[in-house]
Amino acid sequence: MEKENLYQYVHTMITSSTHRPKYMSISSVKVADLLGIAVSEVENGLHELVMEGRLQTSKLGQPPNCEIYLLP
Repeated sequence: MEKENLYQYVHTMITSSTHRPKYMSISSVKVADLLGIAVSEVENGLHELVMEGRLQTSKLGQPPNCEIYLLP
């Protein structure tokens, strides 16, 4: 999958998740299932987007302590 398409998909997920977009926990397994691609492709694409600065990542301090993605 092309990285730009993944970014647009994730960006839309984050902005549509709340009235004022803050962050969203993204399941790479669910995204891969919805897009019909391998989980490793999604994980690699998300990692590349974080490294490029197009997404930011953090961990929630409270349970469930999941990884979240934020728009810069």
